[in-house]
Amino acid sequence: MTVFDPRDYRDALGRFATGVTVVTTRDADGQPVGVTANSYNSVSLDPPLILWSLAKSAGSMAAFEQAERFAVHILSHEQEAIAKRFAARGLDKFADLDFDLHETGVPILADCSARLLCETVHRYEGGDHKIFVGRVYSFEKQDHPPLLFHLGRFARVHHPA
Repeated sequence: MTVFDPRDYRDALGRFATGVTVVTTRDADGQPVGVTANSYNSVSLDPPLILWSLAKSAGSMAAFEQAERFAVHILSHEQEAIAKRFAARGLDKFADLDFDLHETGVPILADCSARLLCETVHRYEGGDHKIFVGRVYSFEKQDHPPLLFHLGRFARVHHPA
């Protein structure tokens, strides 16, 4: 078995620039739950499937394990504060936050580059993470440049003219 230094391995993975998402749902008591995730990926166009993963140690794991529906918010470059808020542990991430509830009850955030409403279709073991696959049943998109994450820092897209 190959053994890697965890910090070096994480640094190598950080060379890949990713978008930044916030995934939201409601827990068993109906309370809104959300987490910042850059482990998002499209899977299939037909049927429309996406995936994302969550650390098994995450405080929101129980909510996502039981959730039938969730929303993936692809954050805009102006939503770094939202990304940091939903990445923090131990605080009410929805306190004093302007958000709505979709007709399905899923909490939704405004002004994102895109928002995908999904039903959970698969959950897979993935080492120290759980992988969630969702079928997209509704989406919205806006012309906001996305927020990126690279080398452990937030970044913005720059398209030379």
